[in-house]
Amino acid sequence: MKTKLYMVDGKQGKEITLPDFFSETVRATLIQKIIEAKKKQQPYSPNPVAGAQYSASGKLKHHRKVWKSQYGRGISRIPRKIMTRRGSQFNWVGATSPNTRGGRRAHPPKIMALFNLVRINKKEMKLALKSALTATISSEWVTKRYYTLKDEKIDNLPLVVDSKITTLKSKDLIASLKKILGETLFKLALRKKSIRSGKGKSRGRKYKSNMGLLLVVGNDEKLKTTAFDVRTANTVGINDLANGGPGRLTVYTEKAIKDLEEKFK
Repeated sequence: MKTKLYMVDGKQGKEITLPDFFSETVRATLIQKIIEAKKKQQPYSPNPVAGAQYSASGKLKHHRKVWKSQYGRGISRIPRKIMTRRGSQFNWVGATSPNTRGGRRAHPPKIMALFNLVRINKKEMKLALKSALTATISSEWVTKRYYTLKDEKIDNLPLVVDSKITTLKSKDLIASLKKILGETLFKLALRKKSIRSGKGKSRGRKYKSNMGLLLVVGNDEKLKTTAFDVRTANTVGINDLANGGPGRLTVYTEKAIKDLEEKFK
């Protein structure tokens, strides 16, 4: 498959050949399977011995004539730690039990239950990544992914640009992308952040933002920007290319195409 290379001024330059994996069949169900498997929650839990790091006796007996008994003292049968002692008389304080000061939590989150142990076959992972890459150069999948492109005709895909774009400053970079993408696609390119309407503002989700453009650069190329996501050919993955559905708006540098070809050899 051949395509034209876009220069930083927005004009088309030489013709290049895209690697074979850009012609794969887009397997949406396989991509979704990988995304679901990659979903993970940050494991968290209290220290396993929290609330039990002192010498507390077990449940004390309520029998008569038993040393260390609670009999006749009018106190509940909970684990207690000894604060002071005078012979067989004890000054106890409740401990360990969840209803006591400094006690353990009743049913804390168990850290092992929060680890995602779903495993994916290497061949499936590779095939899903190739499918996700193919979807980014398909106008059919890109228009399906973005609701605002429903009735639009996109004819400038795939978007492969000259590697010189990584040397531009932010202002020039955005101006160059506007020329390459055109007005319709450029509206989706920059990440926008807005304040959510409704009660979600007070529930830890005050802001919402779109994903914006993904720029895939070569392994040796560097680009810092907060306007959109930047990934190298080695680090780009399924969550970058297809989280939310296959067909994310993606721009590749010429060097990134070569590095991706080396990666899948």
